[in-house]
Amino acid sequence: MERFVHALIGDLTAVPPSAIKATTLFLTAALLFRFTERRTLAEFAPFDWIAAVAAGAIVGRAATASDTSWLGATTALVCLLTTHAVIARLRFIPRIRRFIDPAPKVLIRDGEIVHGNLRRCGLTTTDLEAVLRQHGRLTPEGVHLAVLEAKGAVSVVVSTDDRHLAPSRATSESRATSE
Repeated sequence: MERFVHALIGDLTAVPPSAIKATTLFLTAALLFRFTERRTLAEFAPFDWIAAVAAGAIVGRAATASDTSWLGATTALVCLLTTHAVIARLRFIPRIRRFIDPAPKVLIRDGEIVHGNLRRCGLTTTDLEAVLRQHGRLTPEGVHLAVLEAKGAVSVVVSTDDRHLAPSRATSESRATSE
C-alpha cells in the first residue's frame, strides 16, 4: 500500500522545488518569447510549430525532472529560440526560403480543380469543398484562383460574377452593393 501511495503522491519534499522551477521556467519562456517575432498561431509556418512544441516540451519536462536544472532548461530554450530567429531571418534569402517554406500550390484555376496539386497537398475534394463553403462558394465555378499558401491556409480569389455565391452570401452582398 505504501508503494501505491508513494507512486501517486511521490516525495512531498520535491513538490516545492518543482513548483518553483515550473513557475520560473514558465516566466523565463514567456520573457524569451516576448523578444521573438510576433506571429499569430494561425500564421505559424512549420518551423514555428516545431519551435512552439519544442519549447513546451522543454518547459514541461524540465519542470518536473529532478535531473534538469532551471539553467539547463533556460539554455535549451535560448538555443531553440535563437535557432528559430535565425531560420526566420534566413527566409528572406530566396534560395534558402525554398527549403524552409513550402511553395504555394494552386488548387483551383479559373473554376477548374487542379487534382494533381490537390493530391500533392494531401487534400481531398471534400476538404476543398469545405474551404469553398467557408468562402461563401458552393462550387469551384466562379473561383478565379484557390491557393494553398505556405502556412497552410487556402486563399480564394473569386471572379466578379456572383452567380456561384452561397444563397445567404449572394443576397447580403447584392443588398450591400445596391445600397
